Amino acid sequence: MKKYNFGAGPSILPPEVIKATADALINFDGTGLSLAEISHRTKNFQAVMDEAQALVKELLNVPEGYEVLFVGGGASTQFCYVPYNLLEKKAAYLNTGVWAKKALKEAQLFGEVVEVASSAADNFTYIPKDYSVPADADYFHITTNNTIYGTELHEDLDSPVNVVADMSSDIFSRVLDVKKYAMIYGGAQKNLSMAGVTFVIVRTDILGKVSRPIPTMVDYRTHVKKGSMFNTPPVVPIFTCLQTLRWIKEQGGVAEMERRAKERAELLYGEIDRNPFFRGTVTCKADRSYMNICFVMAEEHKDLEAEFLQFATERGMHGIKGHRDVGGFRASCYNAMPLEGVKALVETMQEFERLHA
Repeated sequence: MKKYNFGAGPSILPPEVIKATADALINFDGTGLSLAEISHRTKNFQAVMDEAQALVKELLNVPEGYEVLFVGGGASTQFCYVPYNLLEKKAAYLNTGVWAKKALKEAQLFGEVVEVASSAADNFTYIPKDYSVPADADYFHITTNNTIYGTELHEDLDSPVNVVADMSSDIFSRVLDVKKYAMIYGGAQKNLSMAGVTFVIVRTDILGKVSRPIPTMVDYRTHVKKGSMFNTPPVVPIFTCLQTLRWIKEQGGVAEMERRAKERAELLYGEIDRNPFFRGTVTCKADRSYMNICFVMAEEHKDLEAEFLQFATERGMHGIKGHRDVGGFRASCYNAMPLEGVKALVETMQEFERLHA
């Protein structure tokens, strides 16, 4: 039986990427040594770093004046890195879910934080629209995709101040106008790599503006100056990043990833809306995520929730249990998810409907 990995993260990777990484763990670049044991200072790994950074810039059409960094610590570490480097007096945050709230909480340690809007009162079932960003804020922080609640910003925002975006779970899934962002960051374990590396795309002219002293490792300028090689970087996850970036390019680039994301989402949301046994959790359909598709049993069939989870799991649908804050089910459809996986899930939902009709 074929399994389809709908897990929210760490999540699905293209089979070619997994194989290339596995091979390199045995014999990296013909050296006869494992990728896990070679020095990051070797010319072989320097080539990996250089190509990965160059491909990020190429695939996202990153303009001049920006640098691409690969650092450790996960996106959650960036929740404090960002205000440490950028917050002098005031920062604005849009609260759209758990991770946005955690980022906001960390920023409060460094200065005044304005929550410009929040959908918490409605369990984050939509993304707020009518709000204003203070013109005197040092930056405006957004979380573009909310893995737990299944909402997503599908367009780049216009802002009177620098925009900082956590794109952990939707990077490379849609075409971006990078010029509209001062900084983009995220954990790589959704659309880019395995857990262990964090990507940062930063416009360098925003750095060095705060008056506080910044510890060396926390200062983005350190990593810019040293090309992400100040200390030993997460070598294996960065190699996996490179393989994924190559795969994205071979598949047709970010525009093709966006086309596929919309196709998968349209198919699955169509079934959720049609099938009387299920309903979507996001109240504003325009805010539905293409990456994390959340749904629950219809109220009159709530008692069948555990049965459907087992039913789907037995048919190869891995990782579809919803987050405890939402319940129900969550089908994470990251870039590596083939359309056939979504079709298999839709067929499973239809089979369950026939069984209980």
